[in-house]
Parts: sequence; C-alpha cells; structure tokens
Amino acid sequence: MTAHPQLRIPATYMRGGTSKGVFFRLEDLPDAARAPGPARDALLMRVIGSPDPYGKHTDGMGGATSSTSKCVIISASTQPGHDVDYLYGQVSIDTAFVDWSGNCGNLSTAVGPFAIANGFIPAERIPQDGTVTVRVWQANIGKTILVHVPVTGGQVQETGDFELDGVTFAAAEIVLEFLDPSDDGDAGGAMFPTGNLVDEIEVPGIGTLKATMITAGIPTVFVNAADIGYDGTELQPAINDDKAALAKLEAIRVAGALRMGLIQAPEEAATRQHTPKVAFVAPPKAYAASSGRQVPAEAIDLNVRAMSMGKLHHAMMGTASVAIATAAAVPGTLVNLAAGGGTRDAVRFGHPSGTLRVGASVAQVDGQWTVTRAVMSRSARVLMEGWVRVPQG
Repeated sequence: MTAHPQLRIPATYMRGGTSKGVFFRLEDLPDAARAPGPARDALLMRVIGSPDPYGKHTDGMGGATSSTSKCVIISASTQPGHDVDYLYGQVSIDTAFVDWSGNCGNLSTAVGPFAIANGFIPAERIPQDGTVTVRVWQANIGKTILVHVPVTGGQVQETGDFELDGVTFAAAEIVLEFLDPSDDGDAGGAMFPTGNLVDEIEVPGIGTLKATMITAGIPTVFVNAADIGYDGTELQPAINDDKAALAKLEAIRVAGALRMGLIQAPEEAATRQHTPKVAFVAPPKAYAASSGRQVPAEAIDLNVRAMSMGKLHHAMMGTASVAIATAAAVPGTLVNLAAGGGTRDAVRFGHPSGTLRVGASVAQVDGQWTVTRAVMSRSARVLMEGWVRVPQG
C-alpha cells in the first residue's frame, strides 16, 4: 500500500451557540478545495470523519451529531458593505455528502469572533473596550447577518455570565441580527411559499396534516404536536430511539419539501438533508429539560421540537429559531396559534434543553407578509486552534 503524507491545514475549532464546527480561512485550503466541488466536499468529510458507518466520527473532528458535524469557510467579502463571506457545510455522518443548502444560525455567532481574530476587521474598528459589529454575508442563502461581538482589552471577549440553555458553561453574550431573513426568491413574496399561512398536506402513511410552511431563517415545516401523537415536551430519547417516529417525521419533511417546491420528487430529499427542517409545536406545558431543570408552563409561550438531519435536535437550531419567531409574529400560523394567537414581536419557546427568546419584526407589504429582521442572543468560544491533519489524497 502506498503511504501518503498528511496535509496540515490551519483551522480553528469553535463553538457557536449550541453547535460547534471546524472553521477555515478560504486562503488556507488546498488549491483544489478553494472552489466548490468534489475536492472541497471530500476534504471536509475527511476532516469531520465522514462517512462513518459506525456513526461515531472516531477518525475525525466531528461529534457524530448534526450539531457537531459542521465546517465553515470564511473569506474577505465579495459583497459591498460587508466584512466577510461565510459559507457553511453540514456534513452528513454516515453518507458521503455535504449539504450546502442552508445556513447554521448557531455557528453564525462564531463568525464574528473568528473574523476579528483572523484579521478580517480593520484594527481601527476594534475598540479597546466595547462592541464590534461584524457585517457578514451568508453565502449559502445570500443574506446579511450582523454579529455584535463584545471586546475587552482590544480582544474578543469570550467569557462572561450569559447563560444559554443547551450550553454547559456561561460565556459572553453575542447579539445576532438576521436582516431580511425570508427567502423571497427572484419574484418576491415567498416567505410563505404556498401563499397560505396554513396548508393541508398529504403525508403517505399518515394522512392529511395541517402545516405552516415558511422560509424565514431556514425553510421549515411546522405541524401541530397533537396531530402526530405528541405534546411538545418530548426529549431526544422519545424520538431518536423510535425508528417509527423518525420515519414519520421524515415523511412529513419530504411532503413539506415537495409542497414548498424545494424538491421535485421524494427521492431528492436524500440529497437535501439540511433543508427543510420539520418542527412540531404545542401550547405551553411544564416539562423537565434534558439537564433536569424544570421549565414551568408560565415561563414560555409555546413548546417547539425540531428535527435536524433526521434526529431531534438537543436544543434549537438558530435558523429554525428565526423561523419560529417569524411564524409566531404572524397571526393565524400554527406557531402563532400554539402561542395563544394575536400579535407579538418576540416569543419565548421551550425546547429540549430549556428556553430561548427570539424577536422578529414582520409586516404586510402589498398583502404579503415579510420579515425585516430577527434578533437573538447567543455565545461563542474558541475551543482549539492550530492545524487539522488530513491524509493527502
């Protein structure tokens, strides 16, 4: 057998929100991987340790969950008025596939600190103490994200007393603003791609379900928890240890993707695992979070559980949080009704790890709903920096 040396590629391993991933500067990647295509995908899969039939990522940097099997590529922005371009790859765990179809809202948090630490922000914009606003172009979906990063002593502040459910330790608070987060397409007006706030979708093996389908943050299909046999307080084992439940929720996702026009045939869903998301909602009900902490019903507006890459997420994806807040702000959606109806500009929802508050500003323009921004607080931290090793070839 021919022996191959290992490539040594500068990289930073970062947590952002309730996710973590391997961050690269575009200029540091091998020449063949600086452009989209098979070489880039192969490199990132090998970095993460995929495809892994054992589902453990033992021989890579991945954590064998959808929240920890991620890569990010950062470069100086090609867009006027922006600091960096941010490209996100969701690496499949057990198949040879990298999904580039959407954003990771959690890792968006880490893009700002990474940009500052890696010289993408001019020194004159970095105060000794204060906040730096990093203007990020999210290249997967063509949207702007403002990342407000705290700075102490001229350096990114990472420690603090901000607590985020789903993250073990406190850290410094980073505020994210997602500007114009709906995917309105070339023709506009597609925040609700079917034109309806609530649709009925036919799901093979299940029947007819009411659904709200929205493209704010990330394409998401919302259904009522009660309609599929749940109460919205479920934790990961209740779903992820139940093959029938996983199959049912994937069937809902596929049916929603077809109705939203994201795929043209059911078999295409296998190559679009990252989007759309599917989530089920329910009115507020007390439950014990995965940490054991009690979440009282009066502390939340509704309960939401969301699927990511075929599994129930341990907390809530940042992009899905944008979808939740936006849908909650529009009277008549399933999310809004689960939260008690009416109008609102922020929502606090329960998820498996605890609670999260997200704000969204919506309005009707020419009879169609649009969202101008969504705001949430997260945190980020460098876990390791140096070089990642990948066998050449």
